[in-house]
Amino acid sequence: MSVVISIEDLWKQYRLGVLGYRSLHKDLQSWWARLHSKEDPNLPVDRTELGGNGPTDKIWAIRDVSLEVKDGEVLGIIGRNGSGKSTLLKIISRVTAPTRGEARIRGRVASMLEVGTGFHPELTGRENVFLNGAILGMTVRETKKKFDQIVDFSGVERFIDTPVKRYSSGMYVRLAFAVAAHLDAEILLVDEVLAVGDAAFQKKCLGKMGQVASGGRTILYVSHNMPSVVNLCSRAIVLEKGQVEFTHENPRQATQYYEEHVIGDIRNSVPIPLKDRVDRQGIGDLRIVGFASLTPDGEEISTLTLGQPVEFRIYYEVREGHNPRNVAAAIAISSRSGAFLTYLSNYGCSDGFPSVARNGFIACKVDKFRLSPGSFVANLALHEGQTLQDWIQGAVEIRVNEGDFFGTGRLFPPSHHGLVYLDQEWSWGTESGAGHL
Repeated sequence: MSVVISIEDLWKQYRLGVLGYRSLHKDLQSWWARLHSKEDPNLPVDRTELGGNGPTDKIWAIRDVSLEVKDGEVLGIIGRNGSGKSTLLKIISRVTAPTRGEARIRGRVASMLEVGTGFHPELTGRENVFLNGAILGMTVRETKKKFDQIVDFSGVERFIDTPVKRYSSGMYVRLAFAVAAHLDAEILLVDEVLAVGDAAFQKKCLGKMGQVASGGRTILYVSHNMPSVVNLCSRAIVLEKGQVEFTHENPRQATQYYEEHVIGDIRNSVPIPLKDRVDRQGIGDLRIVGFASLTPDGEEISTLTLGQPVEFRIYYEVREGHNPRNVAAAIAISSRSGAFLTYLSNYGCSDGFPSVARNGFIACKVDKFRLSPGSFVANLALHEGQTLQDWIQGAVEIRVNEGDFFGTGRLFPPSHHGLVYLDQEWSWGTESGAGHL
């Protein structure tokens, strides 16, 4: 496949704040501070927020980025807010120029950077379809040809001849996305536009993006929706502080890196002991003070193995004078991006323990741990009947290594990892006979 986007040594610098404060008093304050090498009291952003050591009026939004994107490739770009994702797409789409370096593009580019840019509130939906289409690079003929498809996709047929200033925000973005999604271009730049509308329309948007991706067009896709990156993209990069920190041919590996090393990164920080956590909810007659994962031999482990048995223990303390009854414990495990995966609780198996020791632990044994390799977050809770006693969100990190889940010595390739593994029994057969593995 030929290279359609080539980026070499790309840098982009922005100047923060304003040239003047439209106030003689503030301008004199800033001048006096600079004269005496002091921090500008009127500077809206300082370098300490951006990883530096002192105040500055400039920031490198993109730093030394070089990459190539091939024809038909769907590249996912993920990173925290302010990491440079949108700036990179704006440079590629020629909305802004780089400070140095260059981005070479071969083919017609369609940008979906800010849904609804170019809509005029006084014009009707019909008129805005043609106006927005022209801004995005569609000819009148192309817009007429696709008009019915655009309106049908948006779901605003009844209001298409109504001025858009009377649209709800949801109707507005639905029509704007519909226009952008029906562009014909070799290269499509998509910046977090699938976060618009309600859940049903978001699903519709993802389906449309899947059709575009399968059609062989080159796509650069920016999103905080990790499952959509995994499902849509053929490769992904992680941007951090304007630089490419990680890249992988398997987008799941890139999202796992982002979730483990960029979001929170519990490993590299000193965790607060559970007994000292103050960000907790509940009455507090029972308090969670510790958590552990153990092997069947009773050895405490920090990392689990896919397919192996494990015992989880929640350690607790009881307030003096309180007699706990019908105690239930819960472990809710989610992905780093917040997707809820599984819930463990003795409440689902019984009415809870009628009584427990004053100080001790509640244990949950799992015969075969089924979550795929990666890093996960667990919330912990204790109840007495329907009364919440203690609840700590993001209490612990659960890390899982690759393992021989099926006991065959064979492993699924990383690109085929799901979130959960299931026991399987396969067979073949005809109406006259059958065979089993």
